[in-house]
Amino acid sequence: MNEGHHNHHSQHVSGESTPMTALARIFDLDAAVTGAYLDDAIDLIRAARSHEPAVVVDLGAGTGSATTRLAARFPSATIVAVDNSPTFADQVVRRAATDGWSSRLTTVAADLDDGWPVAVGTPDVVWASSSMHHAADPARLLREMYARLADDGTLAVLEIEGPPRFLPADQGIGTPGFEDRIVDLLTRSGWNTHPDWTVPLTEAGFGRVTRTSIRVEPATAPPGTAEYAVEWYAHLRDGIGRELPGTDRAILDQLLSHDHPQSLHARPDLRLRAGRLLWLAQPNAEGAHHV
Repeated sequence: MNEGHHNHHSQHVSGESTPMTALARIFDLDAAVTGAYLDDAIDLIRAARSHEPAVVVDLGAGTGSATTRLAARFPSATIVAVDNSPTFADQVVRRAATDGWSSRLTTVAADLDDGWPVAVGTPDVVWASSSMHHAADPARLLREMYARLADDGTLAVLEIEGPPRFLPADQGIGTPGFEDRIVDLLTRSGWNTHPDWTVPLTEAGFGRVTRTSIRVEPATAPPGTAEYAVEWYAHLRDGIGRELPGTDRAILDQLLSHDHPQSLHARPDLRLRAGRLLWLAQPNAEGAHHV
């Protein structure tokens, strides 16, 4: 997601811009708490392929949460992290150094609005998480990606399937249904707007396209859930707070308070519900597709 083209860009909301460090914190918390979907998605990529990839591209790598998992799950592959933020690229480099895969990492500074980065070469797997819908001309980018992908390559396009939820239907403060109203407001404001990529992928030339919903709904809240909920709702307050009715703004302020007994910091009933949509696309089975 990126403020532009970074991984997990999904957390951006309309309103005031968020400092890069705050975005990075949200991205990393999102990955830490909802990250089970990463391995589920990579499992589907592996199942779709006949052999290990030599080159894996994270298109819009952001802070590198997914890049790290891709590196771990494809241990013989060169990992290419593409992003337009030097700050985030530095974080990916640090992650690789910490986890011991620096020798396999290549970083490419590029803006998706400029088209497919030629420095990426011919990848076997391209991972594009919440980045494609920010391209000025995604249809062109998909055509270019199709032309550059290996003949047996796999493109994975991921999007957020709705905002994360943390609270019970009756949040214990004010009128029940606060999160339903937040989701409705975000939907009406165009939050995380993206197409169903099935048709654009097919029109770009991909002959095999599948769409899968991956749910993340653990029975108990993963570590970091409360911290993520606080960051998420603080970000929402900055972005759409002025659009909330006074009663819901009061609920939000109480949820974010350190003193209220039902605040996000203190309540024991938080439960994560999140999801991702995954499109897997591969060239036609007929063989070579390059133009």
